[in-house]
Amino acid sequence: MCLAIPHTLITITGPKTAIGRSGTVEVEVRTDLIDQPAQGDHVLVHAGFAIERLLPEEAEEVEALWESIRAHSGTASR
Repeated sequence: MCLAIPHTLITITGPKTAIGRSGTVEVEVRTDLIDQPAQGDHVLVHAGFAIERLLPEEAEEVEALWESIRAHSGTASR
């Protein structure tokens, strides 16, 4: 099973790299697979690669689901 985690791109660091945030965790994300990544984009990340850009309403729904998962696991964002 593959799992993609929603992230918000907070900084574009290079032509094919960015810093993404999911909850309170920030990681380097490869952006090779999406066109014209921009700061503030909501993306799904799998294995360190942004694989899909989300529409704002999709991002809101997916993030709410992840917050529910975090809350149930005891790792909710602060």
